[in-house]
Amino acid sequence: MDFRFTDEHEAFREEVRAFVREHLPDGGERGGGEGGSDEGFTRTLRFQKAMAERKWLTMAWPKEYGGLAASHWQQMLLNEEMAYQRAPSGGNMGVMWVGPALMLVGSEEQRREHLNRIATAADHSWWCTLYSEPGAGSDLASLQTRAVEQGDEFVLNGQKIWTSGAHRSNYGWLAARTDPDAPKHRGITMFILDMSSPGVSVRPLINMGDEHGFNEVYFEDVRIPRRNVVGEMNRGWYHLAVALDFERSSIAGFSGARRTVEEYIQYAQEHYGHVERNRQARLAFADRMVEIEVGTQLAYRIVHLQTRGIIANYEASAAKLYSSELSQRIAGTGMKLLGLFGQLRPGEPQAPLGGSVGQSYVTSVSATIGGGTSEIQRNIIATRGLGLPRG
Repeated sequence: MDFRFTDEHEAFREEVRAFVREHLPDGGERGGGEGGSDEGFTRTLRFQKAMAERKWLTMAWPKEYGGLAASHWQQMLLNEEMAYQRAPSGGNMGVMWVGPALMLVGSEEQRREHLNRIATAADHSWWCTLYSEPGAGSDLASLQTRAVEQGDEFVLNGQKIWTSGAHRSNYGWLAARTDPDAPKHRGITMFILDMSSPGVSVRPLINMGDEHGFNEVYFEDVRIPRRNVVGEMNRGWYHLAVALDFERSSIAGFSGARRTVEEYIQYAQEHYGHVERNRQARLAFADRMVEIEVGTQLAYRIVHLQTRGIIANYEASAAKLYSSELSQRIAGTGMKLLGLFGQLRPGEPQAPLGGSVGQSYVTSVSATIGGGTSEIQRNIIATRGLGLPRG
């Protein structure tokens, strides 16, 4: 077995590095949270526009929808290198979830209207996903937001929570209950929601890192045209589950983690002398780097399965679980390295590493919750991977 990448792959990796150097001459940004300033968001839009000009934003999409029909490995290399360079290449749910889902279950009209705009990073084409509710997080199928059919429209009422980027989004990828009498997995429908519709209100949720990334979203008699129904009525749970499969490969998490630990090691060498002489620090760094390598191989395995036409389901859950828990261990290692200085936050003049360590420490708490809790991931691994009975 040869674990090396081909010369063509390595040449592409270097091309990505050159692209980042050109468009981010000051380098990427540290940070572990969901938030960001308006200036940072503008920077993200500008960078993604440059990616779209190369068709890198939707590289793996079919050519007829604005992609390059790139291989799974090429897409993985792009994600890996962008994360290592801390480039603002992600965050738009239109690219991550909506576009692929529309290709599979959307109407031709919906594809024509939205896919090209997403692929080209057109103005006003930022998306959020409207899934979780106060009583439907891990048990998402219990959602209660209602969409009632009235002629050629649906009237929407309810609430969503933990919606990343809703305050900046033009469209929402919405799951709502359309048949309250059906079993909970069979009465859900997917919609495209114009976030500027009357009756939609967005309220900020500030996280422990004092960042505004999450939001509560309220719907009061919001009218959605029938043409914005995606896929079959009352089959939305299955369309939603397909979209969720696009989220989890976790290579970006492991690549970003590698960069972070390398910076910790460099800081320790510059400020505390040779790390090799500090047994505790040496062993901690060794543990983290071994774990990062293990996680990277989990992510590579997912790509390998995809190249063989296999849907990586429990494998993706294993990678997500490992990545999110590793991020917390890395943040803890950073805090132990810096001691009380680790509590200093971004903007503090004495904060080591730009205050990123303390920021990551508090924001990583939600890593094992967002995108599917660790408990849910373990259930998936147990039932779908190990074939264990449901308890």
